[in-house]
Amino acid sequence: MMLGLKDLILCLLQLVLFLPGLRASWDEWWTYDGISGPEFWGLINPNWNMCERGRRQSPINIEPDKLVYDPHLRHIHIDKHKISGTLHNTGQSVIFKVEKGTKHHVNITGGPLVYKYRFEDLYIHFGEANDQGSEHQINGAPFHRGCIQLYGYNADLYRNMSEARLGSNGIVGLSIMIQVGENGNDDVGILASGFQKVIYRGQKWPIKHLSLAGLLPTTHHYMTYDGSTTHPGCWETTTWLIMNKPVYITKQQLYALRLLMQGDQATPKAKMANNFRPAKPLHHRTVRTNIDFTNAHRSKGCPTMHREMFYAARQWPKL
Repeated sequence: MMLGLKDLILCLLQLVLFLPGLRASWDEWWTYDGISGPEFWGLINPNWNMCERGRRQSPINIEPDKLVYDPHLRHIHIDKHKISGTLHNTGQSVIFKVEKGTKHHVNITGGPLVYKYRFEDLYIHFGEANDQGSEHQINGAPFHRGCIQLYGYNADLYRNMSEARLGSNGIVGLSIMIQVGENGNDDVGILASGFQKVIYRGQKWPIKHLSLAGLLPTTHHYMTYDGSTTHPGCWETTTWLIMNKPVYITKQQLYALRLLMQGDQATPKAKMANNFRPAKPLHHRTVRTNIDFTNAHRSKGCPTMHREMFYAARQWPKL
């Protein structure tokens, strides 16, 4: 029997992985392109089979005319106190992880959430060009520049993220779109201050006094649905919240972000940019919103991201 292309590539990858002297973890091997990219995540590691077989995967393309207004959705709340942690270049993404052993946890509550979710880490996804970057899409188009994703685990039911990602209602993912502006967001600036310190894989830089609440855009409007983490193992225990306005990054900060590399200093490899997973099928899931298109906003028009933004909850203007 002839092997299919995917099977053949999988065999080659496994042979390489287990060659003497080259043993490594799949956590280090996966990428966003090529034979270790998103199309193969669910094949190269049995623990990631949801990446291949799951039917509640993320990110998704949001179709505004199919959004369901839910008047019971509350405002999202993130604790306002500041935290410290470490900025990491993992090769796949630039990640901020909260300081281990911290006594000042930041909790995410409200919205569609009925439990308290404790912030764990933050991922930044971005594109090499200005017409790509975010993982979630609106009307088939990504948001320009990129997105910041906050992940938290259900602290009411689980002890940590590793336990929560395998359990019901385990994870919350909050997506904030990034846009370029002359005056960047102050807390985006705190993260950006470390970009030049983590250019290569494995490099780390301490980040102090970061306000996650300060990363939120000035809106209470969002969209929400049940999905998965957008990185391996694509655990389908994630409630997603997608904010309806972006936060701002300066041109200089975006330039520094795009200098990040996938490899270490000795072997830089390719640039990290374009580290986003393609949109996955919705498979009849409902995407809810707290934006009332038919009543409160009829006289004022749909709540948009204002004149300097590229997408509105109701439409995506042609560029």
